[in-house]
Formats: sequence, C-alpha cells, structure tokens
Amino acid sequence: MTIRHLRIFTKVYEARRITQAAEQLHMTQPAVSRAIQELEGYYGVKLFERIKRRLLPTECGRQTYAQARHILDAFDAMELGLKNYDAAGDLRVGASVTLGNTLLPELARAYHRSHPQARLTAQIANASSLLEALAENRLDLALLEGALAGEEFCLASIGSSRLVLLVPPGHALTAGPPVPLEALAEAKLLLRERGSAVRGWLEQLFARRGLALRPCWESVSTQAILQAVAAGLGISILPARLAAEALARGEVEAVPWVGEALELPRYLVWHRDKFRSAAMEDFFSLCRNQANQES
Repeated sequence: MTIRHLRIFTKVYEARRITQAAEQLHMTQPAVSRAIQELEGYYGVKLFERIKRRLLPTECGRQTYAQARHILDAFDAMELGLKNYDAAGDLRVGASVTLGNTLLPELARAYHRSHPQARLTAQIANASSLLEALAENRLDLALLEGALAGEEFCLASIGSSRLVLLVPPGHALTAGPPVPLEALAEAKLLLRERGSAVRGWLEQLFARRGLALRPCWESVSTQAILQAVAAGLGISILPARLAAEALARGEVEAVPWVGEALELPRYLVWHRDKFRSAAMEDFFSLCRNQANQES
C-alpha cells in the first residue's frame, strides 16, 4: 500500500462513486477502480459493497478510512513542514565558551530580527564537543576559535579574538619587561580544559617552540580561572573580552609578552556534506558583517 492508494481510497470513500472520485483526482475511472482492487486484493478484504451503482463502505472500509485519514493528515503536515522548513529559517548553532558569551548573543539577536518566526537553538561547549555534534548532524554550524583539524569540516574566517596574559595585581611581571614564552613555560599556569580552543592554540604554540605546557590548574570555567588569578594562585591567558570586567575592576592585570601575537582566529564551521540552506547562508552573512565591523 502506498500514499497514492490511500489518497484514492479516501476520495472514493468520501464520494461514494468511482466517477466523481476520478474527476476530483484527475484520473481515469479504470485507474481508480484498479487502485481499489489492488488494495482489496493485496490484503484480502472487501472495502466497498457495490449496490445499485453506489459504493457502500464495509465495516473494514470504515475502519480503514479513519486510519487512512490520520495517516494522510500526518503525511501532509510533514510534507508542508519540509517545504516550509528552509523558509522558516530554523537553525541549530554551536559556539565555544568565549564566542558563546560574546559574539553569539549579538548574532542571535540580529538573526531573530530578520527571521522573527525562526527558532534558533544554541549549544555552548568546548571545541571538541562541538565538532562531534557537527559530525553527527546535531548542529548545523558552529562558531569556533583556534586551529581546527579534520578534512570533514569546512571553515570560513570571521576575524579573530585577542588574548591577554593575566596576572594578579602587583605581580612581579607587571614591573618587568615583556614576558618571553620560555618564562610562561616555567610559570604557574591556570588554563582552560583540554579540548577548548584557547588550550588547543596554546598547546600548538608551545609545541612549535619545543616547550612543554604543564598547567597547575585546569577548569571549564573562565570565571573560576579569573578568580584564581586574582587570588594570586597563578597566571593565565584568556580572551580579552571575557577578562574585560575583571580588568576594569582591577582584580587582575594584563602584561605584555614577547613572541607571536596573541590573536586567536575565529571560524564559522560546518560539515562538508551539510547542505547549506538559505538559513545558514543568512547566518553566514551576519557573521561576515560582524567581522567586517570589528576589523
């Protein structure tokens, strides 16, 4: 039995005549009759009694009609939803902790203004978790930072995030010259957990210099790290936008350092096999506009 058989059956049931049903379906009478016969023959039942040129439904026919109506209504609703899905602009977006706290709210607000009927869902997590979600099609795209590996993903650059070297107020490094990377390798580093964008970027940076990265604290919480720095437990490297309030309050201080610029590249990421819907393209445009405004 197919959806076509169900449509023909329900139309015949409602019209009670093959001729009228055929006209409404824009089919020939033999084709409609054949479809009903196929249904009855395949299941070995009688759906209609043919009395005085009229088709009267049997008890089996009446029960089948009620179920067929539900099936067709559900199918039509699903089909309508699929046709309108892209137009509605529903989107599943992931973001790293940094970008989820800073960039994503601005982008989401702009997206809702241009797509008032759309539903934008967000997942804030570290880079490895978001890449896994993209690979499993649990996200449409993600806002990520740092160097990203994996041929299965496509990247679009959307600017960069500035990182700062943070120390407690009055720390010895605040009065000295710019800090070399070798000195950081020997310091008490308070860093984000493995799998986060900042941590991955620092691991690659240290590896390129042949240095070991051995943090004494690891945390998924940026605020916990900032409080630990303020308490004098060590130093850290974090995105400037996340440290802005602590810096403004004087709880921590930023010091210069010698070496590569502390600029973390930002990307819009999606799976290479993902169909780029109109909703995704609109979000891409918002990200590009945001990057241009910041540059």
